[in-house]
Amino acid sequence: MNYKHKKGWIFLFLCPPLILLAVTFIVMSLWNCLLPEILGVKSITFWQAMGILVLSKILFGGFHFGKGMRDFKERKMRQRMAELSPEEREKFKEVWRDKCSGGFFNKNNG
Repeated sequence: MNYKHKKGWIFLFLCPPLILLAVTFIVMSLWNCLLPEILGVKSITFWQAMGILVLSKILFGGFHFGKGMRDFKERKMRQRMAELSPEEREKFKEVWRDKCSGGFFNKNNG
């Protein structure tokens, strides 16, 4: 492995934690500069700011810096659809049309 590859791996593993630390520091700074004056709340620590970030990720599903995984899944699905015959493709569409319209549950329950 040459130097460029090692540098890429180091960047890959160091960049996300550094971004998290920077964003946490920004959240803490903004909270401590704005909210005690506006709402009269207490200042928070670095770790409390990180907790707020994690909680917001859990509750709101934020932090979408890219759409890599979604693109990957969509590409994979398009590839699978392209490999189906026209009859299989129509059968697949029909099954999903029934599921989305509630027909799936109606057929199984009588």
